[in-house]
Amino acid sequence: MNHPLLLELNTRCWLRELSTAAGVPLTLAAVPDSEFTRWRKLGFTHLWLMGVWTTGPRSRQVSLSSPSLQREFDRALPGWTEADVGGSPFAIAGYTVPGEIGGITGLQDFRHRLHQYGIKLVLDFIPNHFGLDHPWIKERPELFVQANEDHEGSIVGGRDGAPVYLCHGRDPNFDPWTDTVQLDHRREDTRACIIRQLLDVARECDGLRCDMAMLILSDVFAQTWSKYPCRGGPVPGEFWAEAIAAVRRTFPDFLFIAEAYWNRERDLLRLGFDYAYHKAVTDALSQAPDRLQATVIGASDWLPCGVHFLENHDENRAAARFSGASLGAAAFLILTLPGLRLLHDRQLEGWRVRVPVHLCRRGVEPTNPGILSRYDRLLATLAASDVCCGQCEVVPARPAWRENPTCTWFVLILWQHQPGEFHLAVVNLAPHRSQCYAPLNVAELAKSNWRLIDLFGDECHLRTGPELEAHGLYLDVTAYATQVFQFRPCSG
Repeated sequence: MNHPLLLELNTRCWLRELSTAAGVPLTLAAVPDSEFTRWRKLGFTHLWLMGVWTTGPRSRQVSLSSPSLQREFDRALPGWTEADVGGSPFAIAGYTVPGEIGGITGLQDFRHRLHQYGIKLVLDFIPNHFGLDHPWIKERPELFVQANEDHEGSIVGGRDGAPVYLCHGRDPNFDPWTDTVQLDHRREDTRACIIRQLLDVARECDGLRCDMAMLILSDVFAQTWSKYPCRGGPVPGEFWAEAIAAVRRTFPDFLFIAEAYWNRERDLLRLGFDYAYHKAVTDALSQAPDRLQATVIGASDWLPCGVHFLENHDENRAAARFSGASLGAAAFLILTLPGLRLLHDRQLEGWRVRVPVHLCRRGVEPTNPGILSRYDRLLATLAASDVCCGQCEVVPARPAWRENPTCTWFVLILWQHQPGEFHLAVVNLAPHRSQCYAPLNVAELAKSNWRLIDLFGDECHLRTGPELEAHGLYLDVTAYATQVFQFRPCSG
């Protein structure tokens, strides 16, 4: 597969908005054809329905009673009511689909319609923890990390009359997620149960985005839970290697996407993931764009396996973080890098308010026509070209002359899908005019003359092969400029 384009939808909010527009409640089985048509037109290859699984009342109550979340709700949805709070979609009561969004039949119908439009379905898998309403808390408490005693940060599991104190799920760098309970991945029986659930979920979709995948790497898990001894039979090896292999024995083309941080991306890819979050790109765009070229070249060994994004449900909105011109340059970069390109619900419309995932309603924002038009044109142009197809190399920009440091602001991406033709994507991330030479590592470059057409503008140039091979392509561009040059051999 050539560099997927994935759209993340906030399922609960999106369906509610469709229902409001239709004047009747809509489920996944009744999504209008216009949605599918637009996704296909924009070139999406995959659709991620974030938040389709069932949450329960105990976890939802934690969301309702949290002062910090209440402040977030006030910020994102002034005047919210309890009916607007569904609880965290990552504190699930089970891998079942609520009836109000269509149940499992509605999900299957939706997937079938996606396939008719050439789009595949991605769902969530949460391997680290369950919500407080999951039946295993009572029925199988041994599968969770057990607390040493009743203390703050634990919940009661087990049957009535035989309480077992269980730990909340957590990331070791933050406070526990008190709407969850932590699965114990050191135990053989826990691993076996989770893999069986994984296989069941894999039957309903074409790929999974695996939540906080690095938390259950063996060394991370052992360090996080070192104060809580494993009370069952330990299991050797890595969970992900076993789990991914189990799924691919039945579904060989199944897609695995890792939410990953802490420089553990390569570890997860080695264990079988197809793609892993490349958060360093997102952070560099916001904090140090002049060092982004070095960031992506430094990750060249796994760059085509990165998930590249400006925003998702955990990030602040791109339209609120970038100015108009810099947003265009940042979006261009994300969409022309190799790997999996991720766009978020309402990102294309330029929405600015990040909505906590606990809410099942969000405020309606006006569409920014300039941002929408830019995304539409960018996606249409890329879909009509061979950019993001075939072989790719991020090439280091060379200084245009001594004592000109502006080359560090460029990212240059060379794409070649077929012999004798290639594309060069150019983005200047600087707030000023910049210059550089773009080296072109292309076979037999010197044997032809070349016609260069900018697919995003009206520039057309002729260059000789020997000149390009000796010096590269000279670039002198305005602040936040973006270009895609199509190179074709010519006789003149």
